[in-house]
Amino acid sequence: MFMKLALGLTTALALCLPASAETLRLSHNTGDTTTWQKGADKFGELLEQETGGDYDIRVFPNAQLSGGDQMKQAEMTGRGAIDLVLTSAINVTPLAPEMAAFSLPYLYPDYDAVDRTTQGAAGDKMEEIMAGHGIHVLAWGENGFREVTNSKHPITSPDDMKGLKMRVAGPMYIDVMNDLGANPQQMQWSETFPALQQGVVDGQENPIGAVIIPQRVYEVQKYITPWHYSYDPLFLGISKEKWDSLDDETKAKFQKAADEAMAYQIQISREATASGLEFLKEQGMEVHEPTADELAAFREATKPSFDKWSNQIGADIVKLFTDEANAQ
Repeated sequence: MFMKLALGLTTALALCLPASAETLRLSHNTGDTTTWQKGADKFGELLEQETGGDYDIRVFPNAQLSGGDQMKQAEMTGRGAIDLVLTSAINVTPLAPEMAAFSLPYLYPDYDAVDRTTQGAAGDKMEEIMAGHGIHVLAWGENGFREVTNSKHPITSPDDMKGLKMRVAGPMYIDVMNDLGANPQQMQWSETFPALQQGVVDGQENPIGAVIIPQRVYEVQKYITPWHYSYDPLFLGISKEKWDSLDDETKAKFQKAADEAMAYQIQISREATASGLEFLKEQGMEVHEPTADELAAFREATKPSFDKWSNQIGADIVKLFTDEANAQ
């Protein structure tokens, strides 16, 4: 009798208690002070709220789950070894070269042009391509316009880039730096700060609000030129295997959390960028804001990379991007 009563109480208690949350692992490229981390944390908070605690997101910065290899995260997510990834378009170009379309040099004049592509047919096309690599893109975020910094001298023209050892994130930027006469060095972000500190490289290029300020690049770099030469979106993606295992109601909750989290991440990145140059001046950086003629010289110098990568990406995709970017 006692055993039956005990079993009954145990069963009743179990029915009253919530089931334990399923933990999903989310990997991203940068440190834990960036808007990348804040966006990932926000997604975890919102998903927990939307699902009543059924899912717990564990965030791993600095590409820890792929041994620090930023490029490898997407491939691991595509085969289900990582549940979710928050990464930038340029970091998945070895897997999906078409994603380089977002970052073609001097494609975008402003944020409105960016938003027309990420939220339009161009973004839809990239989502379709990533699905073919096993990743369902939930939402687009923002790394931002990539600006050039260095420790040697102000950069006002392509000639000023000659001979500089520049850290870059991916293959297209190697070509761009070669166009400018620089000496590109591809390395993981986790290795970059010490490389700048020790003079292994002279400079780097990254967005102000998303990376340069939160990663304290100003501590090891003296000069910055906001040349807006390339834009880099983020995307929050989930393993297609995991996505396909969810029911429609749960998918809707994931989607809502992702949309809100990435809208928040874009907002704080743009706010940090808007006030960023003044902050960097306060930290002792010298800022050169290029004139229209100076920007035209950089645009002309990087045209070989634009043409080369346009051929690799495909004329139809490049036209889709340029049409949406230039639409009025």
